[in-house]
Amino acid sequence: MATSAPRPSAEAQIGVYDCAITLKFRILEDSHVMANRDQLLEQLIDAFSYGTDEFVEQLESQIEISEVAEVAASPLMRRQLIRLRNLPSA
Repeated sequence: MATSAPRPSAEAQIGVYDCAITLKFRILEDSHVMANRDQLLEQLIDAFSYGTDEFVEQLESQIEISEVAEVAASPLMRRQLIRLRNLPSA
């Protein structure tokens, strides 16, 4: 994951969001890769991000995003939100 966010534009409204992503696809892959649970999610997302090809077939994708109250975020995330809002506009 990235440790920094891009600077917001003057019109940007920064908030806290809950995001749920459902991906369903078929993939041709070595069974040893599929058995390694530590790297499985990363491998699947990498394969999906390259798009449909002869090894990956997209079946379904769904994204749900909803804004939540800032107090629902962790203290670390709230501090980061304050930092982003206080960045000088370029």
